[in-house]
Formats: sequence, C-alpha cells, structure tokens
Amino acid sequence: MNQTSLLDRLAALDTNTASDALDFLGLPGATYGLRPLWDCPKIVGRASTIQLGSKTDTAPTVHLISPVIDAVKTDDRVLVIAGGVDGISCWGDILANAATARQIRGSIIDGLSRDIEGSESIGYPVYGRGVTMISARNRVIQIDSGKPVEIAGVTVYENDYVIADRCGTVFIPADHIEAVLDLGERIARCQDGMLAAVRAGRSVAEVMHDKAFEAIAAR
Repeated sequence: MNQTSLLDRLAALDTNTASDALDFLGLPGATYGLRPLWDCPKIVGRASTIQLGSKTDTAPTVHLISPVIDAVKTDDRVLVIAGGVDGISCWGDILANAATARQIRGSIIDGLSRDIEGSESIGYPVYGRGVTMISARNRVIQIDSGKPVEIAGVTVYENDYVIADRCGTVFIPADHIEAVLDLGERIARCQDGMLAAVRAGRSVAEVMHDKAFEAIAAR
C-alpha cells in the first residue's frame, strides 16, 4: 500500500484508537505528557528523529534542528525531537517558519518551546511538555539525527508513524503500521456502534463490558 493511503487511514483515527490498537497488539507507542502547546490541529506523518543534549563547551555550533529542516524533501515529515533540557527551549518561531517552508507537518518535542505565539500565528503544530522563554543558544545542541530516540519512554525510529491530537501523542512502529490500522479501524467501528447503542437507551454496563472489547481482537 502506498504511503499516502496509509497516512490517510491513520488520519481518520485518533490517538485513543491508535493507543487501543497498540494495546491489543502488545506494542509500545502511546505516550503521556506530550500535548499541544497551542490549540493546534491533529498531525499525522512520519518521524524525522533528532537527538539533543546539553552543550559542554563554548565553541559555536550550527543551530540545533536547522540541518534536519534543510534536508527535508517530502511533505510527510514530523520532527520528533528528544533530549530536551528542563527549563530550556528547543523550538521557536524561526524554526517553525523554516519548517513550514519545507512543508513539515509539525514538531513533537520531549522538551519545551519558546515563542509559541509565533508557531501559532502561522498555524504550525507543536506538541511537547511545556513552554519557556529561555533560549537554547549556548545551552543545548543537536547531537544526532535519523537515529532511534527515546521520547517520553518510547523508542522512536526514523520513519515510524506519528499521530498527535488533543489527547496526546502516539508513535507507531513502521513495521506494524498495517496491523495497527486494520485493528484501529475495527475498534473505531465497534466504538461507533457502542455510542449508537447507549444513545438508543441500551445499558452502558452491558455495552462496555470487557467481552465487547475482547471480541474486537478475536475477529
């Protein structure tokens, strides 16, 4: 299946459903604490991974994340940024404008952003742990990119799938995307049926019994 079709199918789900599908399959990927830093839209795409760390010398460096943005050639990318330092930003409005120019879909930061109004003003989605005004300059550097990174306790690989919305952020291993989508679509249909049933007056205890969810995986 082509990548556009896979991304379209993922975009039709939400993070709750993606998390449930991963649960049924015994796969990691759902995170806690990485939420929208402004009232931004859902983002769905493929991970471009970036590892940050504390700066330990005084030598000037290329600004963190900028080489990855410059190298993007496709319109399916989500920047997945690990190694944020408490209290220090690792994202800002100039980077957001550069990412928008490259058609990057959004940033997921295991860390903090500054200038969040700047990202909001151009509609660039930023998910992370919070906001700050303290600059990364001479405090945080880019260590690597395109390699596995640890994000909120989940290992994310280059080209893994990403879905983020108001409930948080989920990473889906690329090797398992079709299984997760197939199961997620079944879960979504089942939950739609449950909503219809309780709205029609059926007992919620009966509708939400564990056996109803177990039946999804058994199909």
